[in-house]
Amino acid sequence: MHVDADVLDDAVMPAVDHRQPGGLTPGELATILAAAMASGRVAGVDVTIYNPALDPDAGAALAGALIRGLAGG
Repeated sequence: MHVDADVLDDAVMPAVDHRQPGGLTPGELATILAAAMASGRVAGVDVTIYNPALDPDAGAALAGALIRGLAGG
């Protein structure tokens, strides 16, 4: 599974190359990831388009969504 950090809304994810308003909330991303994990078909995960130098919260929104989603919800 491939996750681009820029899928998150600009308001919660400033640390990406292509900032866009209207993206997913961390909760929505977690729900999508949990559904993918529940399918039993995920063999691996990569996360891209994240620049920690641009994120004053050190990736808290992204990390939280990944933890919740990959743990199954």
